[in-house]
Amino acid sequence: MGLESVAAAQTGDRNAAVHARIRDAARQVQRDPSLIRLLAVSKGQPVTAIEHLRRAGQREFGESYLKEALEKMDALADPTLIWHFIGPLQSNKCRDIAQRFHWLHSLDRAGLADRLNRLRPPHLPPLEVCLQVKFSEEPRKAGIPPHELPRLAAHVARLPRLRLRGLMTIPRASDDIAEQRATYRHLRELLDALRRDGHSLDTLSMGMSGDLEAAIFEGSTLVRVGSALFGPRAPNPAASLPGCTPPDRC
Repeated sequence: MGLESVAAAQTGDRNAAVHARIRDAARQVQRDPSLIRLLAVSKGQPVTAIEHLRRAGQREFGESYLKEALEKMDALADPTLIWHFIGPLQSNKCRDIAQRFHWLHSLDRAGLADRLNRLRPPHLPPLEVCLQVKFSEEPRKAGIPPHELPRLAAHVARLPRLRLRGLMTIPRASDDIAEQRATYRHLRELLDALRRDGHSLDTLSMGMSGDLEAAIFEGSTLVRVGSALFGPRAPNPAASLPGCTPPDRC
């Protein structure tokens, strides 16, 4: 068996293991596993690794580094793939995100929402958007504090070229499942509050390789999984830029 065949087989095994974890966690809390989407976090991974997962049936991929993401999109040139931008959002990234991506998980400012709304091409459906919420004061972490969420949600909901779908968070690193669940429970409660305000929301983007069970227990509808699918990720120089999420967290 060649190296590529070995790599593909290993990817298939990891993919099956992650799906088993999702099923097991969902069943523990009487949830339907089919309602929980798996987003493969492919940032820092080569095109060949994405290709292995694509052949295994995965269609949704998450990227944080824009230049790298665009190169992968061009190399794969597969219109059936759904691309999610999950990295920190800056104004100079808005044009490419608006024109090339299907989803954005990290919107946290009204001005950037306005810019994305202007730049989203009319021939494309509205950009699917999650608002990123942060619960800690980590200076490198993007997101808005919970008390600012209702105002931003109301603003985004008025923009015709964006479709507000839900909320995303990246919790403080912890091996304590009770702490993990508390953070994710808080995000679910914020989503419930927005629904009571009249927003039609269906997405809780929360849970990663190390804590997807805690997220599913608290209502996650989309887990963002990287290393558990692809194996350890090589360091990316872009990860040292201000506002970037540490690359080993997904």
